[in-house]
Amino acid sequence: MYLSVYLLHLLCPLSRATDGFHQKEHPSAGETHPRYSLRSIRSVSASFSSSFDRLTSFGNIYFEQEIRSQGLGYIKSIFDKNPLLLHLWNEILVMLCVIATSLDPLFCYILVVDEDKRCVGFDKKLRKVAVILRSITDLLYIILIVCHFHLGYSSFYKANSDDADDGVCTRAWRFLLSYFTVDVLAVLPLPQVVSLILIPSLKGYGFIYAVRSLKYILVVQYLPRVFRIYSFLKKVRWSSNILPETAGAKAAFNLFLYMLASHVIGAFWYLFTIERKTVCWEERCVHCPLNCNYVTNGNSSADSFCSGKAGNGSQTFDFGMFEAGLRIVESRNFMRKLSFCYWWGLQKLSSLGQDLKTSDHLWEIYFAVTITISGLILFALLVGNLQTYLQSTIARLEEMRLKGQDIELWMAFHSLPRKLKKRIKKYERYKWRETKGVDVELLLHNLPRDLRRDTKRHLCSTPLKSVPKFQNMDDKLLNAICDCLRPVLYIERSLIIQEGEPLDEMVFIIRGQVRIYSKSDNGIAASSSLFNCLNKGDFYGEALLEWALHHPTSTTVPISTKTLRAHSKVEAFILIANDLKTVVSKFWWLFSRNSPSLKAIWEPWAALALQVAWRRYHKNKGEKNKSRLGIEGRINTQKSDAPFTASTHIVRALRALKLKRKKSQAESSRV
Repeated sequence: MYLSVYLLHLLCPLSRATDGFHQKEHPSAGETHPRYSLRSIRSVSASFSSSFDRLTSFGNIYFEQEIRSQGLGYIKSIFDKNPLLLHLWNEILVMLCVIATSLDPLFCYILVVDEDKRCVGFDKKLRKVAVILRSITDLLYIILIVCHFHLGYSSFYKANSDDADDGVCTRAWRFLLSYFTVDVLAVLPLPQVVSLILIPSLKGYGFIYAVRSLKYILVVQYLPRVFRIYSFLKKVRWSSNILPETAGAKAAFNLFLYMLASHVIGAFWYLFTIERKTVCWEERCVHCPLNCNYVTNGNSSADSFCSGKAGNGSQTFDFGMFEAGLRIVESRNFMRKLSFCYWWGLQKLSSLGQDLKTSDHLWEIYFAVTITISGLILFALLVGNLQTYLQSTIARLEEMRLKGQDIELWMAFHSLPRKLKKRIKKYERYKWRETKGVDVELLLHNLPRDLRRDTKRHLCSTPLKSVPKFQNMDDKLLNAICDCLRPVLYIERSLIIQEGEPLDEMVFIIRGQVRIYSKSDNGIAASSSLFNCLNKGDFYGEALLEWALHHPTSTTVPISTKTLRAHSKVEAFILIANDLKTVVSKFWWLFSRNSPSLKAIWEPWAALALQVAWRRYHKNKGEKNKSRLGIEGRINTQKSDAPFTASTHIVRALRALKLKRKKSQAESSRV
């Protein structure tokens, strides 16, 4: 859309000039103005020069403000506001580059040998498909270049980049100096031109040179594309999920590299086979056209010499490593050619080219060397990733072993019984197996406060919303509760809360199943499926919340009336009594607003809060006066009078509350 607007803007002066030209080209009858045609020609030339100046100024990003604001500026604002959309854009661009590198080798398969006429023809259907797919990827790549050119290169890889604040010319110049040449080489439509125009129009040695030029063009354009993919992945690796740091992802990536390299090497092997076939024909027939568009009758003298099969003492052409490809170059079945060449490339890469039998042809030797080096590099990458994975696994196992030794020494030092030792070891093994050696509590503790709070709120959103008194509460209250939550892990059949013991924590379950029962349940119910079960998203400990609300000055927690036991492996968050009381005392007015019965209970807390606030106010005021006047006696007098003044205000506040309550009771009695 933006490119169409820009082209329309370029052509507007030309359209206006041509309109004027047509209007002045036909003067009224009886009038001849020869200078009108001269003016019109000058106007048209001026419009062309203006349009040409606009096109040449494209590198300087010289556009109208209205076009810039309606075009890519709007796209940039969308990316700035949505970092997730930016990461999705990065993933799409990587996939586009990968698809482009997978489609380029298709141009190697468009040539087909016609053994009857001793010439090389074309698979026109495959050529059309390859040209269309390559043109589409080139168009998308041009759009990518334009977006990078306007919006700033770095801002596309990292949200809120400082480079996005630079000027347009600065970003454009940075892009020109960085990857502009590489992108231009990668996007030039040279394979389309060679396959559609150059090769079909030549014959003889010119035809051979055209086939060789296709080989060089594909190599020259393939290397920049691979380099751009590497640089792109290097930039977006930490801001996206394209390359996760897991063993499975790395193994899949190495497998993809092997498949892509096998596809490319097999395609070039097919093209080299056809090239060697044409060289053989040229040696046997100097003036043969070799192009099926110019061949009428075949060359019988090249039958035995270029067939690759030695007859009765007859001499044949040395095809070297391309001899196996002679049986596939005549086929027009694309899937057969692709599968055979892919298998050949994979086999030679896996064996590092050890079974290759080359001739003395120079480029054939270099191609074999390239196959060996590529196989070594891919094998080294695979071994390196495996070594990294094994080292990390061994390091974690060693950490587990050392931690187990510390636990053994601690248990032996305290003379724990054997049964208790067995339970502790079982719990540690289960915790290590579930968390892979990651201390969840330490991990959350090391996170920034806002990130730690958001993570806990995401995990505990469902259990917190199931608490009746936490529903429709302010976000500040929920954030304060999330700051106090602590992660815990329970193995199967472990006891969480015992009936008759102090209930000193609230439990919020995020994974697993917990059974809840009491001694009042009969034995049949206790041994059957009639248990009350708490699943993911449930909680226990509402009695502790009621205690914190109705007994703010009490230090004795309530007694649990139920027993909680983990029926499976359970992950949960707990909120201990002291933290809960701290949160309730900090946000007491929210609970009293929703529960009128709590107002009388929280009046002493309100008076205490008022007194503390009053003293803090006078303390701050005294410090300000001290710093401003430096009078010690006045400050001491204010400090001694502050408690009396605060107590007076507290008495007045309580008296006003009592009068208000008496008035409300009198009005209710009258009614």
